[in-house]
Amino acid sequence: TKAPALPKIQTAEEYLQSLRGRNLKVYLFGKLVEEPMDHPLIWPSVNAVAETYRLAQEDPDLATAVSSISGFRCSRFLHVTESVTDVVAQGHMQRKLGQRTGTCFQRCVGMDASNAVFSTTYDIDQAHG
Repeated sequence: TKAPALPKIQTAEEYLQSLRGRNLKVYLFGKLVEEPMDHPLIWPSVNAVAETYRLAQEDPDLATAVSSISGFRCSRFLHVTESVTDVVAQGHMQRKLGQRTGTCFQRCVGMDASNAVFSTTYDIDQAHG
């Protein structure tokens, strides 16, 4: 069955557009960056995150999963792993993104943290109710 999609941001273009014109005060090497999206040192990281959205659109079986918690299809970076198959799928997705970007795609630490918090919270709840 097809799970319902989550609300925006769904595409790389929506992600990139969401970052423009935010009037952020970003300093790099002591200098104010007027539009971070246009800075050559910042752009590769932004584009690497955008690539995670592109992959989800092009290959949803690889880059997304249906959450048993919400019932929604979501980015595999936001999905709490539920099986060995999920962990293997994460590895395949990360390998593909590494091949496509040649750099860090900025989202792995958050994915690992979400899974660690879920696991720890579960253990605490089981022990203390």
